[in-house]
Amino acid sequence: MIQFPYLDIIFRSVAVYFFMTIALRVFGKKELSQLNTADIILILLISNSVQNAMVGPDTSLSGGLVAALVLFVINFIIKKLTHKYKIVSDLLLDKPQVLIHNGKLDFTILSKLDISDDELKEAMREHGIEHFSDVKLAMLEIDGTISIISGDKKNLKQTHYKRKHNHKNLQKF
Repeated sequence: MIQFPYLDIIFRSVAVYFFMTIALRVFGKKELSQLNTADIILILLISNSVQNAMVGPDTSLSGGLVAALVLFVINFIIKKLTHKYKIVSDLLLDKPQVLIHNGKLDFTILSKLDISDDELKEAMREHGIEHFSDVKLAMLEIDGTISIISGDKKNLKQTHYKRKHNHKNLQKF
């Protein structure tokens, strides 16, 4: 029987990929588009800590390239599956959340997402909206931005505000 020398690296890389996906999903980091210093340090330390878990004793160039290739392939497959199958998308991706609808704030969602009054007001001011009653729709998008649609018929516009907050959780890809 022919032994495939990189099978162990492939298995380890797949296991680490799924562990990290689940861990990031559980810890709920929604703002990967806005990493702060602590987030960058965390990512660097995690990548360093899981490197040996993926390649094991094989620290050769080819071992590292096989691990990287496996990660790219898994990521490609996951993206295809999330586009094709709603159940996979529901498991792996967050949903946009309504924060304000027709001037009424959803305090339950705001509390759950740890979005402050000041943060909402900053997003509104950034886009020329003064009062909550002037907001037709405000959504926290899956990439961590707050989209705002003005209720003013003359000035109907959609804007995006990048969140800059200290979310306690850690996230998803």
